[in-house]
Amino acid sequence: MEILTNLLQGFSFVLGWQPLLFIVLGVIMGILAGAMPGLSPSMGVALLVPFTYAMSPTLALILLISIYISANYGGSITAVTINAPGTPSAVVTSFDGYELTKQNKPGMGLGVSLISSTVGGFIGTIILILFSVQLAKIAVKFHPAEYFALAVFGLTTVATLGGRNWLKAFIAAIFGLLINTIGIDPISGVSRFTFGSVNLYDGFSLIPALIGLFALSEVFKQIEEQNFKSKKIDLGKTRWPSFLEYWKLKFTILRSSILGTIIGIFPGAGATIAAFISYDVSKRTSKEPEKFGKGSLEGVASAEAANSSSVGGALVPLLTLGIPGSASTAVLIGALMIHDLTPGPQLFNNNPEIIYGIFASLLLANVVLLILGLFGSKLWVKVTVVPKKILYPMIFTVSIIGSFAVRYSFFDIIACLGFGIFGWLLRRNNYPVAPIVLGIVLGNIAETNFRRAVMMGGYKIFLARPVSLILLILAIISFGWPLLRNKLYNKKELSN
Repeated sequence: MEILTNLLQGFSFVLGWQPLLFIVLGVIMGILAGAMPGLSPSMGVALLVPFTYAMSPTLALILLISIYISANYGGSITAVTINAPGTPSAVVTSFDGYELTKQNKPGMGLGVSLISSTVGGFIGTIILILFSVQLAKIAVKFHPAEYFALAVFGLTTVATLGGRNWLKAFIAAIFGLLINTIGIDPISGVSRFTFGSVNLYDGFSLIPALIGLFALSEVFKQIEEQNFKSKKIDLGKTRWPSFLEYWKLKFTILRSSILGTIIGIFPGAGATIAAFISYDVSKRTSKEPEKFGKGSLEGVASAEAANSSSVGGALVPLLTLGIPGSASTAVLIGALMIHDLTPGPQLFNNNPEIIYGIFASLLLANVVLLILGLFGSKLWVKVTVVPKKILYPMIFTVSIIGSFAVRYSFFDIIACLGFGIFGWLLRRNNYPVAPIVLGIVLGNIAETNFRRAVMMGGYKIFLARPVSLILLILAIISFGWPLLRNKLYNKKELSN
């Protein structure tokens, strides 16, 4: 009852014209930040922090959190329309979203993406409101052994991503893990595979790698195939999902939202891991797993619901314990401190109006996102009819600018071009590029926590802790089952 009373007080504040204006502005800027390759949600939030100095703490946080939650949806726009994911988590959306666009159904991908994002955002926020304190207490008790096991479990999704071509997906994931070893050793501080180059001390940045592997490699592939003809899509007849098609996805969206929230709670996990694991679970439980990667609405729904709901999850340890659950929440901690607020248990006691104002603004931001998305989708879909001779140079230019914007480094531009050529060569030989991103994202989490766990309790620690053991067993089953199923399928085909 106390929660409901506080939430109503939060709504009484955010329903003023000024907070509503900031929510709308935040959602618009978040969509733009997410859709622009190179501007991740954390960068979108970080860029606006200096403009919040003169604002009240509540208004500042409303603006920044609106940017955060809408940026995850923004990344799906370019992922669906031109196969250039605006955010790392939108990589998973592109697996089926871009396939739908190639089948002249961009409206289906954009529609499912929008509804799944907003529903996922709502569910994540509701879980945050109801269970934030209890969930945070569980999350902080996680040992490095459990984090390593969670990372290994995430890596097992390559078996599903690769389908029958699992070996090539596995090799691609190994490439991602190896790329992640470049730079300063996180434990000992020794430089690894830097070859004396200062630019490699921090390793390769994820965003230039992501842009190169997906956006540039796709452009290079299309140019090689001399595919310069624009798709003839009648925008007036572009099909959008019906209510029945949305309704069929209800369990996928609900499951993915809960899963995304739970994964988002663990510091360092974030939207990308949530999207990969959710996609993998959806494919395994689907009645039509063969459609995944070929334009499955379930695939789009699971990825978008998970990455949006992870926002609510990431805010759990931030608001209750002062621990950032993602890069964006790390920026939000800085914003809180700028306004003389210390995130943690005392924030609920000393400034409940700020906490519940944030909760109310999260719910309203999802409503605004839905409204703007419904009106904007008609505009987003027009990207698909832009002439290829204009579109390819535009993608190339945005990719270069986006890569440079990460660290203002020309080295990142070279890295982006290098990853683009590397991704193009992989595509030519039918190697999937998504497992490389998975390897880069999870590599650091797996390596750092493995070494910490061994230092704390030796190699037996992974089997001694029940949660770690269960996750590792699930990882073995998760990796082994698709391989066994493919083997049985091949035997069945041979017998026929």
